[in-house]
Amino acid sequence: MDLLVVTSLLGFLLGILFVIPRLRKSDHGKIAQSNVSPKVSKAYTKAEVSLHNKRTDCWIIIKDKVYDVTSYVEEHPGGDAILTHAGDDSTEGFFGPQHATRVFDMIEDFRIGELVK
Repeated sequence: MDLLVVTSLLGFLLGILFVIPRLRKSDHGKIAQSNVSPKVSKAYTKAEVSLHNKRTDCWIIIKDKVYDVTSYVEEHPGGDAILTHAGDDSTEGFFGPQHATRVFDMIEDFRIGELVK
């Protein structure tokens, strides 16, 4: 009986040693994340977006959201196809069959704002 109590107590203490530091790390992460301000979304008119229609300055509109894809133009697997609607609405082309599903997650990294209607 004594061996069972000692083993249980030892197991409990070891469990605490592993669980408490993990809880502290996850709490610290939450505190650090709350201090980070979310990306502020700016509103752009279609006229403003239309000025960014070059390889070296390429913005596109997808579902009323504005994306600065300038840094991606050279990497675009479809070559210059991304420039077809530079400075304009690319929604139809973006949702075409040529894009893999990962592109839908990737595009959010380029979002800079919303389109003003």
